[in-house]
Amino acid sequence: MRRLSPRQLNYIMAVDHSISDLRYPVGEFHPPASIDRARLDAWIADIEALPGNLRSAVEGLSDPQLDTPYRPGGWTIRQIVHHVADGHLNAYTRFRLALTEQTPTVKPFEPDAWAELADAKWGPIEPSLALLDGLHRRWVALLRSLSDEDFKRAYRRPSGEVPVLDAILGYFAWHCRHHVAQILSLRERRGW
Repeated sequence: MRRLSPRQLNYIMAVDHSISDLRYPVGEFHPPASIDRARLDAWIADIEALPGNLRSAVEGLSDPQLDTPYRPGGWTIRQIVHHVADGHLNAYTRFRLALTEQTPTVKPFEPDAWAELADAKWGPIEPSLALLDGLHRRWVALLRSLSDEDFKRAYRRPSGEVPVLDAILGYFAWHCRHHVAQILSLRERRGW
């Protein structure tokens, strides 16, 4: 059995063990009532840490392990890795749109359908891990350049909802912790 690193153990320790729903090992995301610069900086640090944390979470896993669902009826570890790359690429693009256009309408994507495409269901995870390495370097550089006013920009979803960038950043910082914790909690349960 492979031992978890201190970083991985910190993710496991942060898991809300009172939650019996394996979908949300760090709990569901609830945006705070107010968002200050210290919170933004902490969320940016989560975005920056994701590529290394995700690589560490999947390190040494075999193909059969990568093809194990993190919970009954859930995505496999492989699909989670590809989902994170898909979702964060979309998020980065939406940030750039919101910063360069006046409340642009963005097109949603269907994560469950994307997870069933051959590249996400069976493809090697290294291309998505490499994508996240470069993408997150760019995203963090962009995020660190933004003013408080920039973080108040928004985009429009087809539903009419207009999320603001500061809250979206919080969601994606949670998204980083959420999916890494899904993988690490499976590894912990299976003794991997």
